[in-house]
Order: sequence, then C-alpha cells, then structure tokens
Amino acid sequence: MRELGHWDALERPMGFAISLMSTQKPSLGLAQYIKPSIPPMPSAPSALGVLLPWLCTLGLKVLDTRDVQVFKVTVNGQDAQFAFGEKHSFKGTPLEITFPNELRRGQEAIVEISFESSPQSSALQWFTPEQTSGKKHPFLFSQCQAIHCRAIFPCQDTPAVKLTYYAEISVPKELVALMSANRDGEAPDPEDSTHKIYRFSQNVPVPCYLFALVVGALESRKIGPRTLVWAEKELVDKSAYEFSEAEAMLKTAEDLAGPYVWGQYDLLVLPPSFPYGGMENPCLTFVTPTLLAGDRSLSNINTLGDKNPVTNLIINLDEVDPDVAYSSVPYEKGFALLFYLEQLLGGPDVFIGFLKAYVQQFAYKSIVTEDWKKFLYSYFKDKADILDKVDWNAWFHAPGMPPVKPTYDMTLSNACVALSQRWVQAKESDLGSFSSADLKEMSSHQLIEFLALLLLEAPLPLSHVKRMQEVYDFNAINNSEIRFRWLRLCIRSKWEAAIPLALKMATDQGRMKFTRPLFRDLYSFDKSRDLAVKTFLEQRASMHPVTSMLVGKDLKQDQ
Repeated sequence: MRELGHWDALERPMGFAISLMSTQKPSLGLAQYIKPSIPPMPSAPSALGVLLPWLCTLGLKVLDTRDVQVFKVTVNGQDAQFAFGEKHSFKGTPLEITFPNELRRGQEAIVEISFESSPQSSALQWFTPEQTSGKKHPFLFSQCQAIHCRAIFPCQDTPAVKLTYYAEISVPKELVALMSANRDGEAPDPEDSTHKIYRFSQNVPVPCYLFALVVGALESRKIGPRTLVWAEKELVDKSAYEFSEAEAMLKTAEDLAGPYVWGQYDLLVLPPSFPYGGMENPCLTFVTPTLLAGDRSLSNINTLGDKNPVTNLIINLDEVDPDVAYSSVPYEKGFALLFYLEQLLGGPDVFIGFLKAYVQQFAYKSIVTEDWKKFLYSYFKDKADILDKVDWNAWFHAPGMPPVKPTYDMTLSNACVALSQRWVQAKESDLGSFSSADLKEMSSHQLIEFLALLLLEAPLPLSHVKRMQEVYDFNAINNSEIRFRWLRLCIRSKWEAAIPLALKMATDQGRMKFTRPLFRDLYSFDKSRDLAVKTFLEQRASMHPVTSMLVGKDLKQDQ
C-alpha cells in the first residue's frame, strides 16, 4: 500500500512504512527511492529497497534503526538473514543484515527491507484536526535532525553518508504533501479514487537528517521566481508578507557563497509545536510561526555553565545524546571564531574569498574540523605566521566563553546598555523618570538586546517590572523574541500576574529556545512550580517528542 495517512477516528496512526527503490547510481553515498505509506494494520507493511553502490565484501550491512519493526529482508531477490543488536538508550538498535552471497568489490546489490515504524516515532509528529489552525484535517511533519531518521526507516544515519531519493506520496485529495525535494508532478491515485499522488525527486546527495516530509491542508503563495511560501490557510497570507524578501536574501547568499544548487527554495510555516526556529531542509526550509512577528525582524553558555564540556567548539559526543547537547553555543562561539579570524586576516573583503573557495572545495562532502583548518592554512599560506598565533586548542577544546573577544561595532548596543543600566541602578524614587520615549528610537533587535542584558543581571525588584509594563507595554508586543525575554524577566522578578502569560507562551508554541527556559523559570519560582509541572503533564502528549523529553528532564519528571 502507498497510503500516507490512516486518517480515521484513531488519534494516532498505526505506523509509518516506506518503500525505497533505486534505478540510478548517486554521485555520493546511498541512492534511495521512497514510497511512504501507513498501512491500516501492522501486519501489512510496505517494503524498503536500497541500492548500496559500495557494498563491503564481507556481505554484512549494519543500518541504524530506532523503534522500527522489520519483517523481512531480501538481497537481489533472495531472502537474507537479519538480526537486531543491543538496544541503546538514544541511538536505537543496529540492524545487522547478512547477505546470502559474498559480494565482490564494486559489486552492487538491491536490499529490500519490509518494515514498519512506531506511532511514537521520535522523528514524526501527528496532529489531530483539533490541533491545527483549520480544525478540519490532520497534519503530519517530520524532524530528523540530529539522529532521528532512523526512527522512520532503517538507514545509515550519519552526515558522513549522503543519498539522493525519489518519492511518491499518496494522500487524501484535500491534503498536500511536501518533501525536502523538488516537486515532480501529481496525479490521481489509481488504487484509490479519494487520493492523489505527489511525486518528488532530490538529485543532490543529502545526509539522512535532511530527509523531510509534511502532509496537511496547505496553501501556497508565490513570493519570488523560485520561492513559494506554504502554510495552513489561516497563516499563509501573513507568512507571505513576512518572508516576501526571500529572493533578495537568496541573491545575497549567492553573492557570499556561490550559486544555489537546489533549484526551488520554498518556505513552510509549520504548526506552533515545531521544536526549532527553522530546519534547513533542501528545497523546503521549515520555519516556526514564532518568526511571524509582523515586522520582518526575526527572518547559551550561561545556562550550561562555563565548565561544561558541551560548550567546547569540538565536543565529545561519545554516549551523549545530540538532542541533550544541542544549544546556541556552536552558533555564537563559532561565529566569534570566524569573526576573529576575519579581523586577523584582513577583513571581510579578504575573508569572503576564502568562504567561496571553502564551499567549492568541500561541496557534497563531509569533513571534520581538521580538514577545515588545513584548508584555511592552505588558502592563507602567505599568512601562516598570523594563523600560528591563534590559540587553536583553547578555541576548539576549552569550555566556556571564547578565549578572545573580537572587536565589535557597539554603536547600536550602547543605547541598550545605557537603558538597561538605568533600570538596574534605579531606586523607587527614580521610576517616574522612565517613559515610552525611552524606546522611540530603538529597533526590535535593540529591544531584544535591552531585555537580554537585564536577564544577565540580578532580578529586578517587582516594582520595576510593573513600572516597565506601564511605560513600555511589553505585554502588547507579539514579537516572540521580545515577549519571551520580557516574560522571563517578569517571572524572575516573581510577578505572579505573569505566570499565566508565561505558561501560555510555553505551551502555545513548542520552539525549544522559548519553551524550555520558560518552563525552567516557572519551575524555579515557588508560586508557579506545581502549576508548571501540572501544565506540562497535561500538554505532554501534544508536544513534539524531543521537546517533551527535554522539558521532562528540566522539570525533573524523567529521572
């Protein structure tokens, strides 16, 4: 069967089974042709066929799985023995396939695996109609980063292995299917007149974590020559406005890094429970609706501790769940290193040449940090003496803040620092000196920085945050980044009136950047701790699996 959704009275589907077939050799890694389906019963799985162009001569193949049932395996049409290895807490279970005949070097084989994933797959989130904006149709989306593709189908779930794929997705006529691939037409389903088939092809090799699928009552708006924005009907026009500058951004990115090779660049605004700010899936970037600020403005070492090894730029993930280790540290600390190097080596006009050369050199490849460093030295061979002065060991392997603070232009931040310090130093008698005029010349980014600076200080007295609401009316601002920081400030100052607002933001959307800190702050406040736990337990079933797991740890509900 090829039916994607078993859309009946059940709150969750029976599972997710995929048929993969390949007729062409990929330029890199594993070629997979995919036909997802959800059989009505676990006893009726589809098949998965995989072309392995580099197969080892030992005749044994090990694939990653997590909570996946396997019913049968064949190699070139012959039954093959298979067994599951020892189950690991977050890596899942290795699937070991023994080929019936030993293969010669370079010989290819087609491996077909009849399997079914779990309704509780950590890579898939299912919504009932009531959980969507339109309230009429169910909704499905996948999130395979970092190592969750194995929870959909058996695969080599590592960035070191890349694949191409073709897909046919059969869905009810009133729904739309999208994937991390170029759309390749649609047609009636010959096996079910109530369904239609969407076809997709991804000819650029990608790692498994960039496999993506979404099904729902989606509409699109054209916002550029190669860009559609997709969302539920209730959000699509607002989304089109918010991302209308996508083509200009694409052209700027191409100026910096070279041509965009994926063809189509679409944007999908997902339901609020999506756990990340965005996911850079090829051809179809997933974004959170928390980016819909209405002003186009939104297109953590302190929390982790400065001795925590996951704040290293190069971290040891041996027996560490990537979801637990995930943070903003690689983004911010990594940026600091690159900006520092740019300043050392001659500025942006010099460094942009390295960026383009780097992309060209390593396109379609998987590399480690040492490969990058060697190429940096090779490109700037006339400046090796400058690079030798960089404390590479401290940058790569020391936890905490960067060893060197680059020189930043502080023009815009100085106003934020000055206003934040006025509030920190203000006495009760000074509160009347604040007014809405304080923010008149500030952009949304400066407001975010102003609030972020206050969060680095000791909690403000309750009278201060109440006065801040009176003069700035932060409660009326819909920008998620501003609202998030404002509510954290209120909870830290123990303003009980902010508890329901903070709980609402923590549960109305599922972006972990917002949800986890809000729940942590609410848990730390004695007046909201029990309510935070109660609300989490009530909402847990509708949360994304990764979000649920991590918030559970934060609230000490998963010991």
